[in-house]
Amino acid sequence: MSATAVRPVVTDAKPPVRTRRRAGAGLGLVAWLVGIVFFLPIAWMALTSFHSESDAATNPPSFAASLTLDGYREFFGAGGGASPWPALINSAVASIASTFFVLVLALPAAYALSIRPVKKWTDVLFFFLSTKMLPVVAGLLPIYLFAKNTDMLDNIWLLVILYTSMNLPIAVWMMQSFLAEVPVAIIEAARVDGAKLPTILVRVVAPIALPGIAATSLICFIFSWNELLFARVLTGVVAETAPVFLTGFITSQGLFLAKVCAASLVISLPVLAAGFAAQDKLVQGLSLGAVK
Repeated sequence: MSATAVRPVVTDAKPPVRTRRRAGAGLGLVAWLVGIVFFLPIAWMALTSFHSESDAATNPPSFAASLTLDGYREFFGAGGGASPWPALINSAVASIASTFFVLVLALPAAYALSIRPVKKWTDVLFFFLSTKMLPVVAGLLPIYLFAKNTDMLDNIWLLVILYTSMNLPIAVWMMQSFLAEVPVAIIEAARVDGAKLPTILVRVVAPIALPGIAATSLICFIFSWNELLFARVLTGVVAETAPVFLTGFITSQGLFLAKVCAASLVISLPVLAAGFAAQDKLVQGLSLGAVK
């Protein structure tokens, strides 16, 4: 007797539409829950900033407490304290200037590693990234001694140099992946038309890689704006930045929670505003090359 082999039937049937909709709704619900979890601390900080110090210090916190602007008034020096504007201006100068210098240096470096790759360019990128593995506190003493011997303590341009050198490796790493998506044919056409390298970088490469440049700029700006350790040690009164000014509200005497929350919210606004203004470019830049 001969047995007839039964072959399995392979079909390309897709899951039912209802199942896919349920899966999409479930993922959407999870995304909303994760977003709410990340947003709750910010909402709590914002609510606490509008409470009085006595209400902010209650345990458990009182959500129905009366609202007031005393924390913001004290932050802006209404109670006789120091004005935050010099510190905010110093942070803006250090962050914007260092981000500009990072872009000026990272764009040609990323071009050389992506459009015109050198030998063992992956080793070069790894070397750039390895500089970020050194703990920041390990280089604090040599940098302090250098700043002291060169009379650059409490100088905002010292922070600009430090922030530029700190953000340059990650900027080159990010922009190399962005510039790798630029069509080489366009660059060759511009070169045939007689365009020099600066013209190619500014008029050809930069407009195409604008989302990646925007994402890199925003990340470098955030890193520079939030940096505290170097600013705390290397600055005093003249070059004090916003994070250093914020730490001055934390004292061992009296209540300061509402005032700190108000100051934290105000200092966070430039970063939030920059992220909101460049959110479309940021999403495009971070997802550039993810889908072929």
